[in-house]
Amino acid sequence: MTIESQIRAFAGTFILTSLVLAKVHNPNWIWFTVFVGVNLLQSSFTKFCPLEMGLRYIQKK
Repeated sequence: MTIESQIRAFAGTFILTSLVLAKVHNPNWIWFTVFVGVNLLQSSFTKFCPLEMGLRYIQKK
């Protein structure tokens, strides 16, 4: 699995999980969804993604 695929899977999992938590537990979890979305948007423009850096670091070990 490529790093790009891992990032997409990770982001999708976080978005879906936070939406479920917002519905079931507390509506404030929607802010986590906003955070993930904003991070995805900014990484498309800046090509900087903290998760990508972390995944590359883990793969080097």
